[in-house]
Amino acid sequence: MTVAAGAENAPYYLPIHDEIEIFTAAYESRLPVLLKGPTGCGKTRFVEFMAHRLLGSVPRRERVPPLITVACHEDLTGSDLVGRYLIQGDDTVWIDGPLTQAVRSGSICYLDEVVEARKDTIVLIHPLTDHRRILPIDKRGEIVEAHPDFLLVISYNPGYQSVLKDLKHSTRQRFVSIDFDYPPRDREAEIVRHESGVDADTALTLATLGEKVRHLRGAGLGEGVSTRLLVYAGQLIARGLAPRRACSVAVTNSLTDDPEMLRSVGELVSALFA
Repeated sequence: MTVAAGAENAPYYLPIHDEIEIFTAAYESRLPVLLKGPTGCGKTRFVEFMAHRLLGSVPRRERVPPLITVACHEDLTGSDLVGRYLIQGDDTVWIDGPLTQAVRSGSICYLDEVVEARKDTIVLIHPLTDHRRILPIDKRGEIVEAHPDFLLVISYNPGYQSVLKDLKHSTRQRFVSIDFDYPPRDREAEIVRHESGVDADTALTLATLGEKVRHLRGAGLGEGVSTRLLVYAGQLIARGLAPRRACSVAVTNSLTDDPEMLRSVGELVSALFA
């Protein structure tokens, strides 16, 4: 579990479409939100930005942040989310999990890559996604009513998941869905420039590289280069690494092990940073 978006450090986010307006309207209506899009396109940063924007100045319980993020995985259990009894000395005490903390305190709970979690774990969120807005805690015989400020947000990458890990319709239809994709070249260049510290020309070249590499997805490359990787390359360049070498270690080698694809991406890097 990680926490982010405290009131004292506003995260940087550059809007691409009307995602801010949609999320704000959903939050004001207390409608759960689903973010769909490829890896590294800005979904997590967007949630951090919105948590700061909507809840950053709201007085909070001690040590409870506006945003509680859970990175979902196949071993994630209901107890990991809701809580469990632990032995402390001679006593057995109940410890709230991250979802219960958010429900009680009025934080935004963000379940990142939710389809990686077990199916029986995902079912736990259903009562929080309709008019009831409750979280049953069976082990305590307790039903927690969600704080008025609470919001549930989930995300996943629909192009990456297998059929077995796709999001069930019974879950999907409980959410307002916002589609994300990689930004247009000029916007992506601005993001890379801001996040990495490189000059505008280098940022635009990196964004152009990202655009061209993504065209290879239909020619054998399984995943397009993320904005995150372009920022990594920019950060290495800003620290003095040669652009070609920075792109090799941050982009090319991170995308594929296929010799043909390595050669194709390497040729793009060489042509752009001639």
